[in-house]
Amino acid sequence: MASQELAGKISLITGSGRGIGKAIAIKLADMGSRIAVNYLPGCPEADETVREINSLRGEAILASGSVTEADQVKAMVRLVVAKWGKIDILVNNAGIVKNDLLLRTSEADWDSLINTNLRGAYLCSKHALPSMMAQDAGRIINIASVAGLVGGMGRVGYAASKGGLIAFTRSLAAEVGSRNITVNAIAPGFIKTKMTEDLTQEAKELVLSRTTLRRLGETQDVAELAGFLASARSGYITGQVISVDGGIT
Repeated sequence: MASQELAGKISLITGSGRGIGKAIAIKLADMGSRIAVNYLPGCPEADETVREINSLRGEAILASGSVTEADQVKAMVRLVVAKWGKIDILVNNAGIVKNDLLLRTSEADWDSLINTNLRGAYLCSKHALPSMMAQDAGRIINIASVAGLVGGMGRVGYAASKGGLIAFTRSLAAEVGSRNITVNAIAPGFIKTKMTEDLTQEAKELVLSRTTLRRLGETQDVAELAGFLASARSGYITGQVISVDGGIT
């Protein structure tokens, strides 16, 4: 492991079995934090994230559970606190994408977007906050999306859920700032993950034509910012939404 900037810190990262969440888990572990890897039960990728961190001489455990289910979130938080005594950093990364025009969006798809992308952050923050408040310190980092800032055709449900997460971030920051707890959001653009692998070539070309840097982002681009927001270096930054989008126009 490299830096020990987060030595002694405990991080819970939802949806960290793959993609952006996994990159953030490895980054924070590399900075010295112990990591609770969350993903849906029975996900072999989450097990692999835990093994990878431990093989790099970090320390990680699996804290499986659905972020949409209150009882499972409570159990997940209890597991982490029982193991390590506290939670210092919460990264609300778990999310899903379902793109379609509003008239084609089923109620089930709408509900699943809101439940995972917004309710999940509400439940995890609500149950992790008591540990942070007990020590008058903490970091909450919400993984939103540029879609939550600018919208997009065929993305009504997804954009609404991420826009709600941005409003949630700003409001929660105002509530807990007096307890030395910061709450910020990262708004990724088009990042190379399994979610973007399904884009057609035409869609990828359109994205690249609108991106100043003319490339898709890497998960590490998001992880680097998360590492900064989790550290003491960001202590006077809260209620902010920072885009990692390559300069989308």
